[in-house]
Amino acid sequence: MVGMEGLRKELLRDIRAFAKPGGNPAAQKYLGSPFPVLGLSSPQMQRIVRDFVRTHRDLDTNSVNGLVVSLWNEEPLEEKWVAISILGRYHKVWDAESWRIVDHWVDSAVGWGLCDALGSGPIADMAYRDPIRFREVLRWTRSKNFWRRRISTYAMRAFVRAGELDKPFVLLERLLHDGEFWVQRAVGTWLRECWKKDEKRTAAFLRNHARGLPPVTVTVATERAPKAFRQELRWSSKGKRNRRP
Repeated sequence: MVGMEGLRKELLRDIRAFAKPGGNPAAQKYLGSPFPVLGLSSPQMQRIVRDFVRTHRDLDTNSVNGLVVSLWNEEPLEEKWVAISILGRYHKVWDAESWRIVDHWVDSAVGWGLCDALGSGPIADMAYRDPIRFREVLRWTRSKNFWRRRISTYAMRAFVRAGELDKPFVLLERLLHDGEFWVQRAVGTWLRECWKKDEKRTAAFLRNHARGLPPVTVTVATERAPKAFRQELRWSSKGKRNRRP
């Protein structure tokens, strides 16, 4: 049986075999990442993870948890992405330590590319499966770390995809007037996804909370809405911002 260190070396070898000489500084800037980007494409990353899981189907909980922690501690962004993907693929062996691992990762998941992958990946599935995890994610909306607040919105992915909008609306309501652009945009993104599942309910939610909504939230949330509704919401959202004290 291959030990954890052997598994780690196997993945690092496969990842670095596709690395571009000098990495990809343009992608690093685009993703807002403090971590170097090796320049692998999404299909290359997916293939590495797929082949690994196919070869090592029966890893136990300790092996998976230890492996993903070791990968996350590597410097390149792609190795952190692989850690997220590997953990997500072995969902049948998750335990309480698996949650502690992703909770710890949140504090170093800087940049929208990394934090969105983490939030919409294993965190979203854990929050959907366990009401306790959802309540923990709900508390993240009050975090001083705006990336943690953004991740809380992406953690609603499984609820939204299932058309179960009660919990996403509760969480998103807490962040409607967040002062951070990256959170505002994420709120708009998930309201747009809610719209795809239930236009009527999402439209009512937006109308009820329109006053003072940040422009980027309005723009993104209403991408699928009729033009008349978009204009209505823009005008309604300006009410609070345009009032004089």
